[in-house]
Amino acid sequence: MKKLLSLFLVLALAFSLCVGVLAEEEAAPADIVVLYTNDVHCGIDGDFGYSNLVAYEKEMAAAGNYVTLVDAGDAIQGGPYGSLTDGQAIVDIMNKAGYDVATMGNHEFDYKMDRFLEIAKELDCGYVSCNFIDLRTNEPVFDAYKMITYGDVQVAYVGINTPETYTKSTPVYFQDENGNYIYSFSENDLAGAVQKAIDSAVEAGADYVIAVGHLGTDAESAPYRSTDIIAKVKGLDAFIDGHSHSVIASQEVKDAAGETVLLTSTGTKFANFGKLTISADGKITTELINSYEKTDADMDAFLKDIFTEFDGILKEVVAKSSVNLTGYAEDGTRLVRNQETNIGDLCADAYRAMADADIAWVNGGGIRADITAGDITYGQIIDVHPYGNMLYVVEATGQQIIDALEMASASAPGENGGFLQVSGISYTIDLSIPSSVVTDDQGMFVKVDGERRVTDVMVGGEPIDLKATYTLASHDYMLRDGGDGINMFMDLEPISEGTMADNEVLISYITETLNGVVPDDYAKPQGRITIKEADAPVFTDVVEGKWYYDAVMAAYEQELMNGVTANTFEPMTAMNRAMLVTMLYRLEGSPEVEGNVSEVFADCKDTAYYAKAVLWASQNNIVSGRGESAFAPLATMTRQEMAVILYNYSVFKGAAEVTEPELAYADADAVASWATAAVAYCGEAGLMTGVTDTEFAPAGSANRAMGATVLVRLVEAAA
Repeated sequence: MKKLLSLFLVLALAFSLCVGVLAEEEAAPADIVVLYTNDVHCGIDGDFGYSNLVAYEKEMAAAGNYVTLVDAGDAIQGGPYGSLTDGQAIVDIMNKAGYDVATMGNHEFDYKMDRFLEIAKELDCGYVSCNFIDLRTNEPVFDAYKMITYGDVQVAYVGINTPETYTKSTPVYFQDENGNYIYSFSENDLAGAVQKAIDSAVEAGADYVIAVGHLGTDAESAPYRSTDIIAKVKGLDAFIDGHSHSVIASQEVKDAAGETVLLTSTGTKFANFGKLTISADGKITTELINSYEKTDADMDAFLKDIFTEFDGILKEVVAKSSVNLTGYAEDGTRLVRNQETNIGDLCADAYRAMADADIAWVNGGGIRADITAGDITYGQIIDVHPYGNMLYVVEATGQQIIDALEMASASAPGENGGFLQVSGISYTIDLSIPSSVVTDDQGMFVKVDGERRVTDVMVGGEPIDLKATYTLASHDYMLRDGGDGINMFMDLEPISEGTMADNEVLISYITETLNGVVPDDYAKPQGRITIKEADAPVFTDVVEGKWYYDAVMAAYEQELMNGVTANTFEPMTAMNRAMLVTMLYRLEGSPEVEGNVSEVFADCKDTAYYAKAVLWASQNNIVSGRGESAFAPLATMTRQEMAVILYNYSVFKGAAEVTEPELAYADADAVASWATAAVAYCGEAGLMTGVTDTEFAPAGSANRAMGATVLVRLVEAAA
C-alpha cells in the first residue's frame, strides 16, 4: 500500500510561560512535484525553455513542495550548440538547472561511446538505466534506478532505454574492433529487465516507482514502446517517456496486473515541460506546461553567455533560398521520414553533386529542420544537419541498392528515421504489399523474405540493373556504420571518405553549384518517390472489438477524421485544441468565414489547416482563447476543455444552456468552475462519460479515439 504524503513542513512547538501548556501547530502537507523534459534536442534558443523551467521549479519549491527535476533523454544533440561542443553546452545547462535524475536517449551516443561515457561523468546527476548492459562483464553500466527520499516517503526513478538505440544512433559505437557487440539494451527481455528494477526498488523501500524512459509510442518502435512495456510489468505508478516526440499530457495505461499507470511525454524542443504531482493524499496527476512566462535571471545570464560565444558563427549568412524548404508539417509530423520532401531532394542532390556520384541519399532522420525562404545562416545549416556525419562514397551493386530501399521503406507509411531522401534514382513504394524485410535482434537488415514493396526502380532514367555497380554517395552513418539497420554497404571499401562534413556538403552545393541561391526548382518535391496507396485504408492500430472501433471507422467514413498515416489512426494520441474545432467545422460543412484568425489569436497562422475552423468557432462563441490573445492550437486538450467546446457547439446548434449543473463524479471538485456546466451537459446528453464509473478526470488529456467517439455521438444526436 502506498504511503499517504502526510508530510508536515513544520511542527511548531510553543511553550506558554504563564500556564506551561504545549501548543502544537501543523503546516499544510507537502506535495511531491516532479518536473520533466524529454527530447529537448538542443532547443535552447526558443521563447520557452530552461529558464522558464527553472523559474517554475523555484516557485514550486517556494510554495513548500518537494521538487525534483527529471530528463528522459535526447537532450544534448539536435542543434548547433550541441554539435559545436560535442554536447558540452547542454550538459552545462542541465547542471546549472540542477537536474536530479536523467536517462539517456539514443542520440546521447551520437558523439561516440567514449564521449558519451565522459558526458555521463560530467552530468552532475549522472544517468540511470536498468537495461544498458556491458556484455564484457554482464553488468549494468549505470544504476538501474535512483531513490529519492521526501520526508518519510521514497520514490524510485527507473531508467529505461530503447533497444532501437543500436540503429537510431550508430551501430559500430556498440561494437568492438571485430564487429562484436559489447553493449546490450536487454532487447531479448526488456520487460524482464524493467520488472527486475521495479522489484529491486520496492524491496529497497520505494513507496512509488516512476519510469523515466526513452521508448516512445510510435508503431515502428514496437515491441519496445512504453505502452508495450507497461502492459508486461507490475508495480509502476507513472511513466515519463521520450523518443517519439509525442505530446501526452496524461494517458492511462493498464499494467500486467490491471492497475492504471499514467503515461506522459512533453513533445520535443520545449514544446512543453511536464509536471507530475504526488499529492498529500497520495494521488498522482500529470500535466503539460507551455505558457509559463516567468524566467530565471541566473539561467538567462548563463544562456546569454553561451549564445554570445557562438552567435558570430551561427548568424553568418552563407546563402539564400527563394523557396521554403520543408520536411516537417505544422502539427509536428516528420514528413521527411515517410515521403519525399523538397528539403530532402536538396540534401540528397548536395551529396550527389559533391561526390559526382550516380546515386545519393540521406536518411530522413538526418534532416532535422526546415529552411525558410530568405537568408540562410550557418546556424540554420547546422540545424538541418547537426550530426557532423562525413561524406562517404562506395561502389554498390543494384541488388544492394534495392535491398537498402526495401529496408528504408519497411515502416511506410509510418515514420522511420531510415526513410531515404534520394537523388539520381526514383522508385515506387506499394503500400498494399506488407513489408517482408527480416531483421536481427539489433534491428539490422537480414533479407527480404517475400514480395517486394519497392518497385519501378530507375537510375538515370533506366531500370536498375541488379548486377551492375553504381557509385553511391551518402555519409558514413549510412554507408560505413549501418545506420538505421541499413548494413549492406558496411564491408565495401570506400571510394572516398571524410572529405567534408554533412553541413559542409550542403553549404558547398548551394554556394558552388547553385551559385548561392536555392532556386524555384525546389519549390516542390520533384517526383522521385511515388507512394502507391493501398486500395482501401486499413487502420492497423484500430482493432475490431475495441471500445472506439465503430466510432473511429464511422468518423473516417463520414470524412470527419483522417488517419495520421494511410493505415494508422493513432487512437491514443492526444488531441490538440485545433483538431476538435476542425472536426466540428467539417461537421458543419466547412462554411465560409470572413477575416483572418491571426487578428483574433496571435498564435494562430492564417495558412494553417485549422485557420478557418478556429476563426469560425471564435465567431460563433464556440471557443475562446487561453489568455488574452492566444488560442494555443497545438496544445494538448484536456477532457474538460473538450466538454466546454462540445457544450458551446451544442448551444450554438440550439441546445438549452445549463443553469444549475450537478456533477455526480467523485472528482467533481477537480472540475474547473468554467467547465462545470459543460461537463454536466455532456454527461446528460450522452456525449461524454467518465473515465470510470465514478471519475471524470477533467485534467486528463483527450485523445483521438475520444474525439471520434464524441463526434459520432453528435451526429447521432442530430439525426
